[in-house]
Amino acid sequence: MTFRDTSAIESWHAHIYFDSSSRDAAWTFREQIEAHWNGQLQIGRFHERPVGPHPMWSYQLAFTHAQFADVVGWLTLNHGALDVFLHPNTGDALRDHRDAAVWIGHSHELVLKALM
Repeated sequence: MTFRDTSAIESWHAHIYFDSSSRDAAWTFREQIEAHWNGQLQIGRFHERPVGPHPMWSYQLAFTHAQFADVVGWLTLNHGALDVFLHPNTGDALRDHRDAAVWIGHSHELVLKALM
């Protein structure tokens, strides 16, 4: 096995998953994220449809490698009933989403053909 150095991680994405029944909770959580992180994270569009490999509605948080512990710790303690998909960005989208991902809450099967 060849070990990769963490310097290969350019950044991180966390995707907050929701559906029609949890939409309001997801929006409230997004507002809480904005208030807590005060512009320190990039918050993506609020997609009320599946996008790319994500099988549910979602929005994305983008953050640096240096922010990882703080952001992931905060999401772990505060996600409520929402599921969070977390992956590094190394330049290999398929590997990042399929082999290097972490789930907070429940996991969902991704649509990996969107990355091929």
